[in-house]
Order: sequence, then C-alpha cells, then structure tokens
Amino acid sequence: MKPSRRLESCALGAILAGLGAVAPAQTNTYPDSPYPRVNPAAWYEVDPAWPQRPPGIGWGGISGLALDAQENVWIYTRTNPIVQVYAADGRYLKGWPSPGTNAVAHGLRIDRDGHVWLVDVGRHTVTKHAADTGRVLLTIGTEGEPGCDATHFFKPTDVAFAVNGDLYVSDGYGNARVAQFGKDGTFIREWGGLGGKPGQFSIPHSIVCDARGRLYVADRNNGRIQVFDTRGRLLEVWADVMVPWTLWLSPDGDVWACGSSPMTWGFDPKYPTAPLGCPPKDQMVVRFDSSGRVRQLWTFPKAADGEEAPGTLNWLHNAVPDSKGNLYCSDIIGCRVQKFLRKTGPAAAP
Repeated sequence: MKPSRRLESCALGAILAGLGAVAPAQTNTYPDSPYPRVNPAAWYEVDPAWPQRPPGIGWGGISGLALDAQENVWIYTRTNPIVQVYAADGRYLKGWPSPGTNAVAHGLRIDRDGHVWLVDVGRHTVTKHAADTGRVLLTIGTEGEPGCDATHFFKPTDVAFAVNGDLYVSDGYGNARVAQFGKDGTFIREWGGLGGKPGQFSIPHSIVCDARGRLYVADRNNGRIQVFDTRGRLLEVWADVMVPWTLWLSPDGDVWACGSSPMTWGFDPKYPTAPLGCPPKDQMVVRFDSSGRVRQLWTFPKAADGEEAPGTLNWLHNAVPDSKGNLYCSDIIGCRVQKFLRKTGPAAAP
C-alpha cells in the first residue's frame, strides 16, 4: 500500500471509530466530537422589537439609510412621511412629508456638517436639507427634467462628499456617469459611459469618498466596485466578489457593501425589466479594507415576497453599521428596516 493510501485508510478508520463505525445521516451533532464548539466569527441576531413604529406611520420600499452623529437612524422610504427618524432604541422621533407625487426615494446621506442630502430618482434631483426642519438649502439637477449635462440628471442614485466639500453624484439609472460639483453646486466634470470596460458603468448605484480622496463606486450590473481619484482617474477594480448595491464608509476607512453574491443574468416574469441580481439569490454584507481585501462577510436568509420574517431580508438595499458594530439593514421589497445586533465568540454553540 502506498503511504498516501495508508494515511487515507488510517484517517478513515479514525473517523469511523469515532462515529461508532456508522456515520449518522443528515446531522452535524456529534456529542463526542473532539472539536471545540465555538463561533470564532462575528455574527448577527435580529432585534425583533426594533423599531417602535407608531400607528399611522407607514413604510414603503426603503432605499436610503444613514446614521447621524447621535446615531439616530434616518430612513428614506417610498411612502409618506418620506423621511423618518428613529432613535437607536427604536423610538420614532420625527418625519418629513413627501415633496410631491413624482418623488421616488433613493439615496440619503448626511454630510460632515450634519446636513441631510436626498437623491430622488423620480424628480431627477439631489437636494441638501437642514436637519432640524427639512428646509431645502440647495438643489442640483432640474426637477422633473431628465438629461445628461451640467444641470440635469437622469435618475441619479447617490451622492458623496470629498474633504474639500466637493460633491460626487452617481447618475445612475438613466445615465452611466459620475458627476462632480463644487460645494455650491457648480458643475466641475463628469466621467464614465455605459459599458463594461474599466472606467465605464452599468448602473453606478452608490458612491462614497474617503479621507484620502478615493472614490468607491458600486458598479452594480457589472458586479464590481471601481475606485477612482477625485479627478476621475481609475485606480482599482474590485471584481468577482459580489453584486454591490449600496456602499457605506466607516470612520476607520473600511468600505461596507451590501448586495448579493455574483449572479448571471436571468429573467423573472414578476420583474421583467429588473437589473442584474433582481431578485437576488442571496443577501450578503461584505466589509473591505481600503485596498480591496475582504475583511468580513456575512450572509442573511433571503425571504420570499410576502413571506418576510424577522431576520430575513428581501432585496437588501442598505447596510449601515453603528459604533458598536450593530447593523441596520433596509429592504426594498420587504419594505422595512431591521436592527441586527453584533455578537462575537468564542461562544458555545447551543
């Protein structure tokens, strides 16, 4: 007998001896296993009591989600009130009414000065608001007029902020570009174009900018994250990891992305014009460091339409961590936000 065969035989004999010579079917419960039953990776458990949404406050598809400096949870939803704010303990704090019948919520961001920015794919605008009253302080784009120039968007998706105050808009569903503006809304430049080559986009769906001036763009249909400098020069492409929907930048510079694992194009009669990954086959959150290395990955059960339960997700659109590592996740089809509590091991498995 060759040494490799002898080793295989010994290993098999040891396994069979430990299992009483008969492997139990469809079980991973081995009471006499020599392996320590610990959970070495962080995991998440849903808080089913969060939030305490008052009667009469509805939720539509929730596409925008952000935390302010007090870690209040701001959501942007496709109903009225269109903006809703909840405390970290789940209390409802306030809401803003919808600006009109053509409004379609998409991206919500809070800048370094605490202003709230709303990206509206129905009105083709990006608006800056006072956080206390909701008063509009600046509008970029021409309301109700789609286009692709210095004063028009076509279904924009997200906005990011550079350290110097410049704004970057992923524009988005109708166009395939990133547009740069000064802090006063003055157009500076654009780049991109529809396609799959490096530097091109197919639904630039989300954008964030770190303190070093690196712009991360979720290039959704192309299943990749593209990294640019502040003048639009392509630096890196992170591909073959996921179909990224929305990005979030943590204070330490890590890039959080939510979406699904890589998928091929298909057809679902319920969603005949949907982009890649709709409906998604799974739901996942990935934490990258600034070099593109995956540092953490967690998947959540995918719910069927109309069968959502606590802890499942259905078209995950946002995943935002708080300072304790808990995750707030919002659904488009599931029409809800859930809070997932971060747990860490080693902890004995039940």
